[in-house]
Amino acid sequence: MHQPHSFTPEALTVLTQDPIMAAIIEKGTPLKSSKSEDLYFKLLGSIVSQQLSTKVAAVIFKRFNELFPENYPHPHLVLESTDEVLRSAGLSFQKIGYVRNVATFAAAGNLEHATINALADEDLIKHLTQIKGVGRWTVEMLLMFALERPDILPVDDLGIQNAMKRHYGIDETGKQLRLKMQEVAEAWRPYRTIASKYLWQSLDNMPK
Repeated sequence: MHQPHSFTPEALTVLTQDPIMAAIIEKGTPLKSSKSEDLYFKLLGSIVSQQLSTKVAAVIFKRFNELFPENYPHPHLVLESTDEVLRSAGLSFQKIGYVRNVATFAAAGNLEHATINALADEDLIKHLTQIKGVGRWTVEMLLMFALERPDILPVDDLGIQNAMKRHYGIDETGKQLRLKMQEVAEAWRPYRTIASKYLWQSLDNMPK
C-alpha cells in the first residue's frame, strides 16, 4: 500500500475501511504535497485561470507576474497598476476587477497566516468568498491544495462527481447527487480531501 506525502497511517486505516476507496488507493500513485504558505498568490492564480485552459492560464499568469519587480504582484503594486497595464498581460476587464478585489482584501490584512490558520474550514470558505469573483469551489481547491486541509469534499466539482458516479454506481443528478456523495463520503471523515485527490487521480485529471 502506498504511503504518500501527508498521508498518515491513521488516514490509510480510515479510508481503506471503504473497500471501493481501498481499491482506488491501491491502484493509485502517491500523492505529492502542493502546500503553499502564500494564499494571496494562489488566489490570484486561481482568478487568472478561471475559464481558461491550464496552458493559456499559465502564460497569462506568468505575463501578469512579469509586470512587477521580482515577478511578484504585491497588493499595493496591483492596486497602483492601470487597466492598460493589466490588460497588457491578457487579463479581461472582469478579471482585472477580481484581481484588484483580492489585492484590496490582502492589503487590509485579511490573508495573514494567523487569520487564515485560526479559521475552521467552513468559516474560512465564508471569509474568502466575501471577495467578489472568488466562489466556493475556488476556495475549496485552495483549502485542499495550498493549505492541505484534510477534510474537504468539493461536491460541486465535476471530476469528483464523475469519479463517484463511476466507482460508486451513483446515478442521481443535481441536489440528490450531492446528497448521495456526502452520504458515501461520511465514511472517509476526517480525510475527505485525501479521498478526493485519489478520486481525481482515478480519472487522470488531477487539478494542477
